[in-house]
Amino acid sequence: MLTILGKSPSINVRKVLWTCAEIGLPFQQEQYGAGTQPVNTPDFVRLNPNAMVPVIVDEDFVLWESNVICRYLAGKHGRGDLLSTDPCARAQVEQWMDWQATELNNAWRYAFMALVRNSPAHTDQQAIAASIDHWNQHMMIFEAQLQKTGAYAAGADFTLADIVLGLSTHRWFSMPMDRTVLPAVNAYYERLSLRTGFMQYGRNGLP
Repeated sequence: MLTILGKSPSINVRKVLWTCAEIGLPFQQEQYGAGTQPVNTPDFVRLNPNAMVPVIVDEDFVLWESNVICRYLAGKHGRGDLLSTDPCARAQVEQWMDWQATELNNAWRYAFMALVRNSPAHTDQQAIAASIDHWNQHMMIFEAQLQKTGAYAAGADFTLADIVLGLSTHRWFSMPMDRTVLPAVNAYYERLSLRTGFMQYGRNGLP
């Protein structure tokens, strides 16, 4: 059986859990990360030299990096609806997945650490305001994409891009901050809320 190493509150772990829910894939989970089992042990670092979650162990195959794990699981289990085998359609999905991991994540990081994690290293009010503004600007990019597709991140149908961006959207709505009014993002959030996996691992009270 697939083993997922990583604590349930982690947004990156939740990507993998939601992907498993969409596939209908059974798994066992071991809690690793802050407040649970440590990730800086020699045994864990042998699995992931970055000492970060999630990590999966699929029989004798070990893999880390959450978006890659989601791609691997969809590919292994023949879920072309989640990640197309057509090069152009697949590239559209991966483009938005990578945008989430690089551009969108970097926009929210300072504000999230300050406003949710209460990090003593993230108390600069100008930096918090700049992060919120940057985050809203990126969500406006996503708003434009959703207006274009009329439904989901990469087109008319739900894909892996919506797992990673759906969790990001939930985090945006969960933050104690001023948000730009984005009608297409609002509709998208409610559309995702019809999915059992999102309600279990996304809109579940965790930021």
